Amino acid sequence: MNPVYHQAKFINSAPQLSLAPPDEGLEIAFAGRSNAGKSSAINTLTRQKALARISKTPGRTQLLNFFEIEAGKRFVDLPGYGYAKVPIAVRKQWRKMMETYLTDRKALCGIVLVMDIRHPLTEFDWQMIEWCGHSTLPLHILLTKMDKVNYGAAKNTLLKVERELDAVEFPLSLQLFSASKKKGVNEVHRVLDQWFH
Repeated sequence: MNPVYHQAKFINSAPQLSLAPPDEGLEIAFAGRSNAGKSSAINTLTRQKALARISKTPGRTQLLNFFEIEAGKRFVDLPGYGYAKVPIAVRKQWRKMMETYLTDRKALCGIVLVMDIRHPLTEFDWQMIEWCGHSTLPLHILLTKMDKVNYGAAKNTLLKVERELDAVEFPLSLQLFSASKKKGVNEVHRVLDQWFH
């Protein structure tokens, strides 16, 4: 395990890209539907309990949250998408901010897409997958909360999602992950190490 992840620290939350840290170095963004387990994944990967704030209320991450892993290397927690109780005006604002970030951010070197294993490949997930295809950014998908289903069901979902992604014509990787059981952590670290180097 690469020890630098444990030294991660919060830098800032930006309501717009102009308030983000300077666009240099390398950044890996974590995207996903509200409540898919993005914050838990970030906390587990950095071995910290409260680096990324976990909320019982989906849709809490409304800002771009930046975390420094080491000099010139950052994680970015993107606003969770697809949560219906958020007012339409706010959703439009998030969407615009996310699109600007994903299109204009030069430091962005890869995207980790977090999906709840019980609800994979939502319409929003497909939009993110297609976007990664257009921008030729590497994509790694985490099927989170695998501890909520039995291993056989988790494996079946993994194979089903793999089959559905067969048609995607750019390189992506996919794995099972559980934040609470710390399953799949080394596998993610290997992908992150490659992107950061």
